[in-house]
Amino acid sequence: MHSRKPFYILVALLFIVGLSASIYRGVKHQVPFLPGEQVQSWAVDAKISFDGTGDAAEVSFSLPQDPAYEVLVENASSPGFGLSLSDDKDARRANWSIREAYGSQDLYYKVTLVPTGVTQIHSDEIPSQPEPYLWPATEKTAAEQVINETWARSASNLSFAQQLMNAITATKRSQNMELLLSSQTATQVFLHMLQTKGIPAREVSGLYLEDQRRRQSLSPFVEVFHNGEWVLFDLVKGKQGRPENLLLWERSGHSVLDVMGGVNSQVHFSMLQDTRSALATSIDMMMNNNALDFSLYQLPLEEQSLFKGILLIPIGVLMVVFLRVIIGVKTSGTFMPVLIALAFIQTSLVTGLVGFLLIVACGLMIRSYLSQLNLLLISRISAVIIVVIGIIGVFTLLSYKFGLSEGLTITFFPMIILAWTIERMSILWEEEGPKEVIVQGGGSLMVATLAYLAMSASWVQHWVFNFLGIHLVILALVLLMGQYTGYRLLELKRFKPLAGDA
Repeated sequence: MHSRKPFYILVALLFIVGLSASIYRGVKHQVPFLPGEQVQSWAVDAKISFDGTGDAAEVSFSLPQDPAYEVLVENASSPGFGLSLSDDKDARRANWSIREAYGSQDLYYKVTLVPTGVTQIHSDEIPSQPEPYLWPATEKTAAEQVINETWARSASNLSFAQQLMNAITATKRSQNMELLLSSQTATQVFLHMLQTKGIPAREVSGLYLEDQRRRQSLSPFVEVFHNGEWVLFDLVKGKQGRPENLLLWERSGHSVLDVMGGVNSQVHFSMLQDTRSALATSIDMMMNNNALDFSLYQLPLEEQSLFKGILLIPIGVLMVVFLRVIIGVKTSGTFMPVLIALAFIQTSLVTGLVGFLLIVACGLMIRSYLSQLNLLLISRISAVIIVVIGIIGVFTLLSYKFGLSEGLTITFFPMIILAWTIERMSILWEEEGPKEVIVQGGGSLMVATLAYLAMSASWVQHWVFNFLGIHLVILALVLLMGQYTGYRLLELKRFKPLAGDA
C-alpha cells in the first residue's frame, strides 16, 4: 500500500511556508492584515535662516535618523543653492552651497515621518571610553566632590547617572553643584561628569512633536550607554526615558547646523500630524528600502489591476472544491461557477443573476431548434457562441434604451463559457430530463453566488494580493480535500430512514 506520509508532509510544508511568509510580510514590512487601517504620520518642516556676508556660503544641516520613526519622503527647497544629501548611516546631513550669498537667506527641509514603534535604541557595538573632561581649576575640586559623593551612592553606570540627575535637578542643591551650574548648563554638567568617570555618553538633540506647532526649537538630551542600550535623560525636566512624542533629530554628537559664509544662523521647526493609509505607508517604506523586488507593486498599474482579479480565482476554486467534494453540490461544469462569480464582481450579484438566467433561458430555446438541424458538434457549438453574443448585444441595447445602466455590465460574462453551459444543459435535458437541469443549474448558481460573496469580501481581496503566501495555504487545503473519499454531506440524507427506525 502506497504511503501517504510524503503527501501529508508536503501539505504541512505548504501550509507552514505560506502562513509564515504572510506573517513575516505583515510584521517585517508592516503590511496591514486588514484593509482600511490607518497610521499617524508627521510632516515636519525645518526653516534655516542666516545672513550672507557676500562670500561663498556653505550650510550643513543634520537630518533625522531616529529608529522610532521611518522617513517616507524628504525634500529640500533651496533656490539658487546647490544641494547634496549624505547617506552616512551614522550622520545623515544636507549640504547647501552657493558662490555668493548676500543678505537674508532662507533654506527649507521637509520630511514625512511614520512611527515604527521602536522606542528603545540598542547597539551591538560597545562605544569607546570617552576622554575625561578637563575641569577648570576653579571648578575641579567642586566637581570631584560631587562625583565622589554620587559615585558612592550608585551601583552601576545607570544608577550613577540617575543619582547624578537627581543631584543636578534637586530643589535644594549643594553649593558645589550651584558653582558648577553657574558657568554651564545642567546638560553640560551631567555629560562632563559622566565623561570624567569614563562612562559612554553623548549629547543629542530632540524635537517634541505637537500638532500644528510652529517656530519650535530642538531640546538637549543626554544618552547614556548601559547594557547594550542607550538610555535617554532629560536634564531640563529631570526625567529618564523617552517621551512618546519625541523625535531624536541629531544623535551623532555633531552640531545640528553649521554655516560658513554667513552670520546670525538659526533653525526653527513646524509640524503637522496627519493620517495615512497603512497599506500605502508600508509600500512607500518598502520602496525606500528597496524591498519591492518580488512584489506585485513593482508592476505597472494596468498589470496590478489584472492580477487583482486573477488572484481571486484560487478563492473561488477553494469554494468549488469544498462545496463539491465535501458538501456534494452538483454543478454544470467543474469551474464554470468561478468564472460566473468573476463576472458577478463586475456586474453586481442581482444584475448578474438576472442576466445569467435570461441568457441561458434564451440560449436553451434557440439550442433546442439547432438540435433539430442535426448539425455537427463544432458547427453547433459555434452557432451557440454566435447566438450568445447576439443575445448579450440585444440585452445591452435594450438596457441602454430603457435607461438601465446596470444592464450594460452584462458584457462581462464569459461568452464561451456561457455557450458551453447552454450546450451541456441542452444535452442534459435530452438525456436526464428537466429536473437534472434545474438541479445542476441551481447548484451552479448557488456555488457561483457563494464564491462571489467570498471573492468580493474586501479583506479577502486584500489578503490574496498583499500576502501571496496565502495561496500556498489554499493549495494545501485543496490537496487535503482532494484526499477525501467519504460521503458528501448531502448524501447522508439517504440514511435518514435508518436513523428514524432506530
